[in-house]
Amino acid sequence: MMTTYMNFIANEWSAAYDGRTVDVHDPSTGETFARIARSGGSEVGRAVQAARHAFEGEWGGMAPAARSRLLLRISQALLDHADELAVLEQRDTGKPSRQAQADALAAARYFEFYGGAVDKLHGDTIPYPADYTVLTWREPHGVTGHIVPWNYPLQIFGRSVAAALAAGNACVVKPAEDACLSLLRVAEIAAEVGLPAGALNIVTGLGAEAGAALAAHPGIDHISFTGSPQTGHAVQQAAAANFVPVTLELGGKSPQVVFSDADIESALPVLLNAIIQNAGQTCSAGSRVLIQRAIYSDVMGRLAKLFEATRTGAASDDPDCGPLINARQLARVKEYLHEADDAGISVVARGQLDANAPSGGYFQVPVLLGDVPPDHRLAQEEIFGPVLCATPFDTEEEAVQIANGTAYGLVAGVWTQDGGRQFRMARRLRAGQVFINNYGAAGGVELPFGGSGQSGFGREKGFEALHGFTKVKTVALRHGR
Repeated sequence: MMTTYMNFIANEWSAAYDGRTVDVHDPSTGETFARIARSGGSEVGRAVQAARHAFEGEWGGMAPAARSRLLLRISQALLDHADELAVLEQRDTGKPSRQAQADALAAARYFEFYGGAVDKLHGDTIPYPADYTVLTWREPHGVTGHIVPWNYPLQIFGRSVAAALAAGNACVVKPAEDACLSLLRVAEIAAEVGLPAGALNIVTGLGAEAGAALAAHPGIDHISFTGSPQTGHAVQQAAAANFVPVTLELGGKSPQVVFSDADIESALPVLLNAIIQNAGQTCSAGSRVLIQRAIYSDVMGRLAKLFEATRTGAASDDPDCGPLINARQLARVKEYLHEADDAGISVVARGQLDANAPSGGYFQVPVLLGDVPPDHRLAQEEIFGPVLCATPFDTEEEAVQIANGTAYGLVAGVWTQDGGRQFRMARRLRAGQVFINNYGAAGGVELPFGGSGQSGFGREKGFEALHGFTKVKTVALRHGR
């Protein structure tokens, strides 16, 4: 019998009021394997009310040290259930087993990091005339809304919700309808270790219904959204009607710039992994590689061999590249590849599809495209699939112009042994994160993450996230000399 997953509100399971559900598909097979509650404004309203009650009651009144210990208990519980959570994440998203396992461990690490940071979030004292004492302290917003995408549910939940809870907020989370099962289990685990009712609520359903209701709800005090620029624009507009601040992480078209003096042996596997991880469905994917012309042919030849050796298949077989999330995303990626064919852009290499890959799965083998014009749509738009666009350049100045020549500004990588160039490029590249002779720094829970332009604004991860989930209050006491 097929399982139906309900909302988790005030530490209790509840169905949608009208009993409607949404089918959940396995990306590796295309088959329906579960259903979730198709919620709307009523369910969102109840979750917001539960969060407000928690914020104004037990959760909001909890001492920082106690809140810290509770988040650390959640972290340990997530580690204890990491295998279970990885299975749910793998089934939902189609990512290979080892990637799903890494995501489960990352979620636990976020709760560990922010659990340790709770009682270290300090205000300031401000020098002022001697008859005053002026200080600031940081207060939680209140009830925060979190709209989490389908590509990294556990990781993005962790970096957003753990930080919000650490700051003292109560949370209402709307996961993507394609992938929410792991988050429902996390909420249940958090309740089992003692998180007060209402501090964390999960409402499932369609983005246009439950997501829109959450973004527009007048009881929300802050919204965190990760997704497309188009949906981010709608979320920002809805929040603006209630004068609610937002944090938006909206994707990217991130370049990796390879100079002729780079350590190519070190760079090659990183260039490959940055585009095939999670089948390229990563906001910070290294989807463009800019290669200095003197080494362009050599690097492309070596990259081609790596691409041709990649294996794409069902998530349970732990391939190099799993399926895309759904049929719609597969059609989108294939449309971009058809456009490459029409434009005469060369396919330098393709990966291999496992012979036993299920026929109904949403599979796209990794593709390496060569000599992609910097102004072509393929080099400008986020494909969100395992497609790497390569472009040659001659000078450092040209590399900067090409790298900065999109509407995005999320992440960039630079490969060079020249110390001066490393810092020049880091300063000049328009990106929220710049990695020198690496890419991603193994995830980096501690590293502030966010972008500019169509990549959004605000920062997640690290201490910067705690600043975003709090507001500063200034207290000026006049006591005389």
